Amino acid sequence: MRVALVHYWLVGMRGGERVLEAFSRMFPQADIFTHVIDPAAISDQLRSHVIKTTFINRLPFSRRHYQSYLPLMPWALEELDLSGYDLVISSESGPAKGIIPPPEAPHLCYCHSPMRYLWDQYHTYRRGAGSAAKLAMPLFIPGLRQWDVTSAARVDVILANSNHVAARVRKYWRREAQVVHPPVDVDAFRPSERSEVEDYYLWAGELVSYKRPDIAIEAFNRLGRKLIVIGGPDHTVRKLQSKAKDNITFLGKVPFDVLKHHMAHAKALVFPGEEDFGIVPVEMMASGRPVIAYGRGGALDTVKDGETGILFSMQTADGLIEAIERFEQYGLSDLDPIRLAVHAQQFSRVHFDAAVNAVLSKLGVNSDVSAQKGIA
Repeated sequence: MRVALVHYWLVGMRGGERVLEAFSRMFPQADIFTHVIDPAAISDQLRSHVIKTTFINRLPFSRRHYQSYLPLMPWALEELDLSGYDLVISSESGPAKGIIPPPEAPHLCYCHSPMRYLWDQYHTYRRGAGSAAKLAMPLFIPGLRQWDVTSAARVDVILANSNHVAARVRKYWRREAQVVHPPVDVDAFRPSERSEVEDYYLWAGELVSYKRPDIAIEAFNRLGRKLIVIGGPDHTVRKLQSKAKDNITFLGKVPFDVLKHHMAHAKALVFPGEEDFGIVPVEMMASGRPVIAYGRGGALDTVKDGETGILFSMQTADGLIEAIERFEQYGLSDLDPIRLAVHAQQFSRVHFDAAVNAVLSKLGVNSDVSAQKGIA
């Protein structure tokens, strides 16, 4: 069986690329199609496949400024020749699902998010854009929205990575999506004993504005409790460091073993951003530690209020402070680490493979993984 995996761009290894890896393991013979690739920035697993690019990859400075070519991407996708493929799986967050599959080939779209810059985050992205982009966006975005909805109608089955994303698929594409949570490598983490927990909270992830590290810095400046911040980039670390008091320590980007240690020994993770799914809270719970999260987005699927952590409703420093005080008042730092790790197991690769194979089986398709495991 010939399988085509379509991904928006391959310039790093984030959550979307980890899902693509999972599909590539299910179909080791698959070819991968993408707009732009930086081979040095992706995993050996992905490099083991034949990877084909659209003409966007040949345009000037495409590896760094690929998003500038967004208006050309629908054309680039529809120019791809997928004749002879028996199954198409698209991984959608940027333009990927808009390929034209053969009429007899099922098209499964795994949606990490409808394109934020077209829909709910359009005005946020435009405010942060340069002067030329601010002028251009109102000219080409309406056409891209029409194409986005039209191309969604060509997909046979849509999977969403969370209930939050499924609701946005329903809102903007007028399609129903089945929720299949992304695969998290929960077995890479190990819980510590309660006696090994240290007196600090943890913030971990990429220091970008929508994850709201600024809220964590303000809250801990006021609380005076110890916070360790892990993540880059360096220029953002320096900016936040200039606003932080001595009780907040910035470690920048760290090796995986260092991250695992701090996850397993922190009192809790603070997670004030709104994400489509959010892998870090699951990794934290796999490490046996609870999560204090803003109660919107994917955190509603992963964090159980009062059982695996605390959810708070106001995305402000006051809201986070109140949540931390409630966390300490209820003694949730003493939650059973094993129970938290067991909770995280429902987001494992095994569960992802089983859920996807159940969907593929209904389409009359068996993956290599399902054949090996006797699934489907």
